[in-house]
Amino acid sequence: MTFLQDAPQLAHPYRTDRSLRALLERVVPSARKVALDADFDALGDYAQMAWQRVGSSMRRKPVLTQWDAWGRRVDRIELTAAWLEGPQLTTRYGMLAAGHADNEYARLEQFARVYLYHVASEFYTCPLAMTDGAATALKASGNKELIDRALPHFLSRDASSFWLSGQWMTENAGGSDVGNTETIARQDTDGQWRLYGRKWFSSAVVGEAALALARPEGACSGTSALALFYVETMESDAAINGNRRNAELVIDRLKDKLGTHELPTAEIHLEGLPAWPLGELANGVRQIAPMLNVTRTWNAVCAIASIARAISLARDYAMRRQSFGRLLIEQPLHAQTLADMQAEFEGAFALTFEVAHLLGRVEQRVAAPHEALLLRLLTPLAKLWTGKLAVKICSEALECFGGAGYIEDTGLPQLLRDAQVYSIWEGTTNVLSLDSLRALAGDSLGALRTAIDGWLDGCTDVAAIHANRAALDAATGFIDAQQASRDGLEAGARGLAITLARCAAAALLARQATWSSARGDARPAAALRRFVGHGLLRLSTQDAGDNAVLLG
Repeated sequence: MTFLQDAPQLAHPYRTDRSLRALLERVVPSARKVALDADFDALGDYAQMAWQRVGSSMRRKPVLTQWDAWGRRVDRIELTAAWLEGPQLTTRYGMLAAGHADNEYARLEQFARVYLYHVASEFYTCPLAMTDGAATALKASGNKELIDRALPHFLSRDASSFWLSGQWMTENAGGSDVGNTETIARQDTDGQWRLYGRKWFSSAVVGEAALALARPEGACSGTSALALFYVETMESDAAINGNRRNAELVIDRLKDKLGTHELPTAEIHLEGLPAWPLGELANGVRQIAPMLNVTRTWNAVCAIASIARAISLARDYAMRRQSFGRLLIEQPLHAQTLADMQAEFEGAFALTFEVAHLLGRVEQRVAAPHEALLLRLLTPLAKLWTGKLAVKICSEALECFGGAGYIEDTGLPQLLRDAQVYSIWEGTTNVLSLDSLRALAGDSLGALRTAIDGWLDGCTDVAAIHANRAALDAATGFIDAQQASRDGLEAGARGLAITLARCAAAALLARQATWSSARGDARPAAALRRFVGHGLLRLSTQDAGDNAVLLG
């Protein structure tokens, strides 16, 4: 037996990514783009190196050591190589700092960096997203003392002074529904607040700070009585020394998760950890709101980065693997499958980076009047749709490798395991679908129609225009028809959300196709035709009354 199959190679994620390069050329001023090229190229180099490293090492999980040899509690976590490299890469390439620069392209440029870095980072981008969210919440709070203390660390371009922030919200009683939070905040006689309780799911426990929900002692029950607190997880005299845990923070264990194995997620006990309220001692969930647009955009960007990686590897393999006398890429059905995946990716890419650009425009107060409403709607739509799409496409990609896609040491199964997290973190599909309904209670649908009209301007694909407007009209009709039945509206919220997401994505693809076709690039127009051909409507018209029958 002399045959040995060549393994898939990762094409350079920046130099070969036509979607990203076309977006940057269309949107970012040329002088800014030239300045970005070196960083983007270097991040692509790092991604290729990291993929090679995955193939030569099976180390996938952090290791928690709770006690030293002499019985002292240490709670030391040994991280993977990518995580140890994270602070240097984050600060060198401005993964966080770039997003808070004072220009309308800041978020677009930041998320282009994140997109290139994410898969290679082994989900170090998860705590980066939370740190970005914490920085945003601190700025929105107006708490000058905490802003001056923490923000220079969160947005540092120097690894020696960089801090990560976690978000400690989830407890045994629930995730998205935090109203039953049991963590208590007590105030010492000197006025210092301290937290007591158990957090069931704490990512970035290796970080130096966190935002945590807690109920001030004596406050009433319910969500509105919760307060949002800032904490530091290290001893005060060792705030940047990641090897010394705070004595008032105990790590019970690391989570054994389906995917994201390299990311240390912990169950923790808080035993009097010092804390500082961001603002009023109530309405903590409302204080979290400013970070949601940020963290959900991170989620969507990371989802499409995983999709891009899966397709890139599947495409490369199709040019190396022969079956029945021809390369896979020459087999009509296989080529059709890859092209279908690519078209869906391009739609998701267009929507996600429009959200990133909108976020920057709204934050910098240069947005058009309808764009704030548009951002409020498109953010949950992009997050929920890309989360589901990542699972679907990564699963399809594994099929493209046959049996090799099921073998752990190829590094391929990890793509699918990791993809499942995108539809869970920062709100499940159903939670985000219901959030989209809340966004639609304003005039977000009108804002979306205004935006789509602009995106379709100049489009010559009559079929795409007709399909888009027909789907939008159907979505509007569905909303109108269900106004008298809140249960019916909620039951159909997922199909409505995905329909609106696909309508927005198709119109954005049309805009890119119009621009690219004028420059001799026919690919976006082909992606538009294929994407629209897959259908835009996903409305559910099932009888909600059947639910009780089927589930009884």
